[in-house]
Amino acid sequence: MTTVLERPRAKAETRSKSLRRYGERPSIAYLFLSPWVVGAVFLTAGPMVWLLYLSFTDYDLFTAPQWVGVDNYVRMLTVDPHFWNAVWATTKFVVISVPAQLIAALGVAMLINRRSRAQGFYRSAFYAPSLLGASVSVALVWRVIFHDWIGHPDRALLALVLLAVWQFGAPMVIFLAGLQQIPQEYYDAAAVDGAGPWRTFLKITVPMLSPVIFFNLVLDTIRAFQVFTGAYVVSNGTGGPSDSTLFYTLYLYEKGFVEFKMGYASAMSWFLLLIIALITALLFRTAKGWVFYSGDET
Repeated sequence: MTTVLERPRAKAETRSKSLRRYGERPSIAYLFLSPWVVGAVFLTAGPMVWLLYLSFTDYDLFTAPQWVGVDNYVRMLTVDPHFWNAVWATTKFVVISVPAQLIAALGVAMLINRRSRAQGFYRSAFYAPSLLGASVSVALVWRVIFHDWIGHPDRALLALVLLAVWQFGAPMVIFLAGLQQIPQEYYDAAAVDGAGPWRTFLKITVPMLSPVIFFNLVLDTIRAFQVFTGAYVVSNGTGGPSDSTLFYTLYLYEKGFVEFKMGYASAMSWFLLLIIALITALLFRTAKGWVFYSGDET
């Protein structure tokens, strides 16, 4: 007869036997992992390795690649002036559009983070532009609205920045979810201490929301470096006046699929990958000083 003290031990032994039984069947785990593994190998890792090889060749999509070593990288970094124009235009777009979009998303999220009957409507209305994405139809409408700006070198980039900021729905939803996780007791205590709205925002909202801010910052930065459709449609594929909207991906497309210099375009794609990886690593490194997680001592 099993005593009261022996019952937990018996349950633990039964559970351990069950775990061992399932652990002895790794084939089931491999079966469920296989779709992801196949996709990662053939749709991600494989093409990346192939592009790395092509970046050291002269390839035009129609003839066999010819090995040229690092010539594509040397020409890209030292000879091609349009390359650095594309880098500069993309850098300006990222530096301006990412903070502007995050500020807009956080501001709207704080405005609609209140209980009301129309809360669902406001969330849907502000999120709707993100559902459209960087579609061709939206870019065409944008080109008509900002027709005068597009022809001006100093304003063409601003038109694309406004297009990116207008589509702040995705980070807004993430900010809204983060705001709803902040305990109301913190704000009540701040009110009792006489803290104003601005001080409450800086001392409570921002620190408590810092992981969400960091998450949106990383995603939006990567997305901004890869912007293409808006720049292509708004500038009619030309990169705007004086290369003002010649974004990196647009110039990469031009080299690879217009001039058929796929080896050169492959080198550009790997350079972009390295730049994004470096910037992401820097963001993670700086996050130690301003991102606070639950349980961290401040």
